[in-house]
Amino acid sequence: MSDTTPKSLTYRDAGLDLELYEQSLAGIAGLLRRTHTARVLDPFESAPRKSGKKSGFFASLFSLDYNSRLFARNYRHPVLVAGSDGVGSKLKIALLRGKHDTVGIDLVAMSVNDCLCTGGEPLFFLDYLAMSKDDPTLTRELVKGISDGCMEAECCLVGGETAILPDFYQPGEYDLAGFCVGVVEREHMITGRGIQPGDVVLGLASTGLHSNGYSLVRKAVFDVAQLKIDDYVPELGCTVGEELLEPTRIYVRPILNVLRHYPVKRRVIRGLAHITGGGLVDNVPRVLPAGCRVFVRRGSWPVPPVFRWLQKLGNIAQEEMDRVYNMGIGFVVIVSPYFAESVQRQLIDSRVPTHVIGEVRAGEPGVEYVEP
Repeated sequence: MSDTTPKSLTYRDAGLDLELYEQSLAGIAGLLRRTHTARVLDPFESAPRKSGKKSGFFASLFSLDYNSRLFARNYRHPVLVAGSDGVGSKLKIALLRGKHDTVGIDLVAMSVNDCLCTGGEPLFFLDYLAMSKDDPTLTRELVKGISDGCMEAECCLVGGETAILPDFYQPGEYDLAGFCVGVVEREHMITGRGIQPGDVVLGLASTGLHSNGYSLVRKAVFDVAQLKIDDYVPELGCTVGEELLEPTRIYVRPILNVLRHYPVKRRVIRGLAHITGGGLVDNVPRVLPAGCRVFVRRGSWPVPPVFRWLQKLGNIAQEEMDRVYNMGIGFVVIVSPYFAESVQRQLIDSRVPTHVIGEVRAGEPGVEYVEP
């Protein structure tokens, strides 16, 4: 009689190798620690990442106030600010090029720049990484980018989750999500309510496409133009992949430096807007009060070559470009006209090219382009 006893299954048979998983986690521990300040509690109380072998506590712990001259905040009426986002189909470009150490910067930027629009200081960041199988090298590359972004944003990477989902993703594929928590003094919140006709609109330069509109990018570049990821583009001075993987600019340091410069912030900085998908026309109105309309002057800032190149490849109408892309302006500061020159100078001194791109006038909330 034959032995019909079924094989004893293991987690590895289902596509998950816990020993390899632990190697991945061990390889990223230092990337988390390099972002920590004394406000992150010690490892016995704070778990850096969930794993097959649980260690530490079940959640990360962060001290809002810390009795140290360097870190003391002493908030009177703290308001927590939270944001979550992903990288989207820009990850497809990373997969095509085989370069994964910069998309983590995009992940951090999309959330911290959003939280910044309240005037909030980013405190800590958590990430979610889902992939088809354990890959310690890939995991380290991805988390390195996240760690780099947190360093730039002066934000602590306190934890995250790595999910191995072989039935959800094709081999080599992965997805990223990020979560940022910040804080702002209630009386210093930037809400846009103080915006009024006559205010000046400053545009802070983007580093290119940032992380928006990549479905249209891929359609125009790879389907219509039939370009390859390593093709050199003379008008860009680099390859397709190099341009399309340029990381999103993080605006935290320059904006917070400006806010800290003025004791009564809302009299100076009236509104802040992160320019993501939807461009200026969809994002700036989110901070406009009733009776205020922004008029943007075309030609008042240099449009990076990537936008004209993409527009030409896909024969994309200007209106569509305006609704999908940032067109070279990644963040907007609406400021009292009396302080506009000073704020612009401070931002430029922080090495962020900044331009006067328009003004606020009476009208229905919205953005209207005007010719020079």
